[in-house]
Amino acid sequence: MKRLPFYHLDCPFTIISIKINTPANFDFPTDSPIMPPPYSIKQPYTRGTMKITDLKTDFYSIPLPVALSDATHGTITHFDLVTVHITTSEGLEGVGYTFTPGTGGAAIHALIDRDLRDVIAGEDARRIEYLWDRMWWHVHFAGRGGALVFAMSAIDIALWDLAGKAAGEPWWRLLGGHDNQVQTYGGGVDLHFTLDALVIQTAGFLDQGFRAIKMKVGREKLSDDVERVAKIREMLGNDLPLMVDANMGWRVDEAIRGARAFAKHDVYWLEEPTIPDDYAGHARIAREGGVPIATGENLRTLHEFEHMIRYGEIAFPEPDVAICGGVTTWLKVARLAEANNLPVTSHGVHDLHVHLLSAVPNASFLEVHMFGIEKYIRHPLEIKDGYAIAPDRPGHGVEFDWPAMEPHKVF
Repeated sequence: MKRLPFYHLDCPFTIISIKINTPANFDFPTDSPIMPPPYSIKQPYTRGTMKITDLKTDFYSIPLPVALSDATHGTITHFDLVTVHITTSEGLEGVGYTFTPGTGGAAIHALIDRDLRDVIAGEDARRIEYLWDRMWWHVHFAGRGGALVFAMSAIDIALWDLAGKAAGEPWWRLLGGHDNQVQTYGGGVDLHFTLDALVIQTAGFLDQGFRAIKMKVGREKLSDDVERVAKIREMLGNDLPLMVDANMGWRVDEAIRGARAFAKHDVYWLEEPTIPDDYAGHARIAREGGVPIATGENLRTLHEFEHMIRYGEIAFPEPDVAICGGVTTWLKVARLAEANNLPVTSHGVHDLHVHLLSAVPNASFLEVHMFGIEKYIRHPLEIKDGYAIAPDRPGHGVEFDWPAMEPHKVF
């Protein structure tokens, strides 16, 4: 029997010893996967590369079939969609994208095209953490968030799409593989819908297989909100979850009054009750309002989520992969939530989030929003009995109908 030498991994606590039963005259080949060369694990990986050879970005203005409305953005008639195509020396292409409710798309496109393209050009597409760090510090002084993070998110998503395609694996399995089914809810952007239109929308969600609903609140009179919440609760019965979303429309005192009024209708969570900067205010609302709080779609960094979880006492962190720094940051937020014994939920881009929530063990509900791009996606999200099914196509599996989108291309 031969004993292999010890190899340490530059860690003061970890020593690896390998003992293998072999014939006395057996010699390991030098390229054996169980006979590593005697160097630190930090030495760079040199077995081939996946060099980034091109990056292309486009900006689209996608019209909505029905105008949407909430307490902050008013009436929304179209969405800005910014896409990224990254190609590699192996001929693979990764696609990423981000969005806004109708403003800022041109700035995001310019940041990708003028400021971030050269940062990743010629680099190994597999070194995603390294590339994320390079992008962050390259544009850091100009914002530490905002449009800069939107731009980074689109690129990061494209890099992770490449990773999945290179491995031949769908994201949900590549990133953790916990369960390819996740609970989902139909998310309405419906603050200014009439009550009849709200009822029709809810009935449509239920017909589509949703078993949970979210609606907007924050009308001029709280009594109007309460009437609408009561009506939808009546439609859903006692067992189906009902979430409400204020889109940062209230002061802390207003949010506490709203939460107390909604509590008797068994609201599952109150989302974005006030501005995301007010951590202490969120904690007051959570303590005094009597309803669990969800927030995160307007947080842009891992550190903001850490502060909101620690000081804001929220129950449902809600990162959006398209605007929080991409898959790289989203996964870190999910793990941060898990470390604090919290679930993680999502905002928007459900075709991406179905994979991320399916990958992690602490998934809450997947939000499904119809933002107008669903008609340009070739494989619609599968929903069955209240669950969304993550597809098995490699990468994120989203395939846009580019010719159909061409009339909406700005540049």
